[in-house]
Amino acid sequence: MSDTDKRSITGALAAATCTLLGANAGQPVQAQEDPGWDFNTALLYYGEDDDRVQDLSVSLLARRTFVDDRVLSLGMTADVLTGASPSGALPQGFPQTFTRPSGNDAYGIDANLLPLDDTFRDTRVALTADWQQPLGRLYQVNVGASASREYDYTHFGINGKIARDFKQRNTTLSAGVALARDRLDPVGETPIGLTPMLNVGDLSNRTGAEDKTILDVVFGVTQIISRDLLVQMNYSYSDSSGYLSDPYKLLSVVDGVSGETIAVAQTPGVGGPSHLYLHEHRPEDRAKHSLYTQAKYYMGGKVLDVSYRYMTDDWEIDSHTIDLRYRWPLADKRYIEPHLRFYSQTEAEFYRLSLTDGDPLPAYASADYRLGDFDALTVGAKYGWTTDSGNPMSVRLEFYQQSGNVAAEQLIGSQVNQDNYPDLSAIILQFGYQFGN
Repeated sequence: MSDTDKRSITGALAAATCTLLGANAGQPVQAQEDPGWDFNTALLYYGEDDDRVQDLSVSLLARRTFVDDRVLSLGMTADVLTGASPSGALPQGFPQTFTRPSGNDAYGIDANLLPLDDTFRDTRVALTADWQQPLGRLYQVNVGASASREYDYTHFGINGKIARDFKQRNTTLSAGVALARDRLDPVGETPIGLTPMLNVGDLSNRTGAEDKTILDVVFGVTQIISRDLLVQMNYSYSDSSGYLSDPYKLLSVVDGVSGETIAVAQTPGVGGPSHLYLHEHRPEDRAKHSLYTQAKYYMGGKVLDVSYRYMTDDWEIDSHTIDLRYRWPLADKRYIEPHLRFYSQTEAEFYRLSLTDGDPLPAYASADYRLGDFDALTVGAKYGWTTDSGNPMSVRLEFYQQSGNVAAEQLIGSQVNQDNYPDLSAIILQFGYQFGN
């Protein structure tokens, strides 16, 4: 499983930083005469079908409220990830052999199966800190920092936000910025883009660790429309530069007529690839623009929460996200909250199912399914209650389904008969518990 896969499952800390920038803008904390700590804990399981990615995560958010609406928040998340992820190589009607990312071993894939490397094991520890306080009567400021460490990935980030209230605090304008610096040190070092997969023990097309920098800027407005309706709109800009490729992803080089991957000569007694595979190569810059809108409507105890996000970038990916939650109170301080989320995106301009032997190499190419054209649906519900001691608890169960699309003009010969973009299903189970003052 690639590092980028881990980013999509556990959430990059840079993205978490942006969440800090955009969340709860303009909603002041109630001052307390007796400062104290509140704790929010969660245990999350995420599991994909066909023995793909499995993630077990535990998180703790500690929040201390002081007088004068000052708040200190400290967060920690620990993940244990296992499983397998598609390498980007094509399934074929014959067995295939690949060199593992470490370069120390080889593995085989049976005919008509999607190539997966199932040896991934990793843990992640992430830390966040945030300080919030008023600045005068109408302003509120937040500053924060984040860090995470995995076997092959290190992240550091800082963020800041300022918000101002207008019109008897019915309108809040906010602006924030986050800066992250990440270092990737892949197993077996970093492969040079669009170079062939080599035999076991041959690292001649590898370089050292690589860095990337992410700058995020967010502008938002929150408006109280009435006693029952609150709306919010955010615009965000994200600029990433540096190493943005995935060192564990491949492309198959195929015959222009049959669509079959080109066979390569193998050295007797030396393990290595049975066919021609190239390491992917992505641009070293990416600019994203996002527009997010949200409305919360209170209906006699029930709360309807609807949001929509549109994202576009200079990789030619456009995405739409619709999220719907409806909290329905029950007796004895219990509630149920159904959840529906729909996501759709177009493919990146350099997304290629395969490369054709004999054609000039493109400047950039990737067969990563997450850069392709796909739709995803999440359906589930959260059930919450209050314990006898007054502490909130909840359990959330959701099902995720993803379906990809490959343009007909990208299919060559026998590729038409293969499932080149298999559907993905996953289950999400989370337990939450809050306690403290």
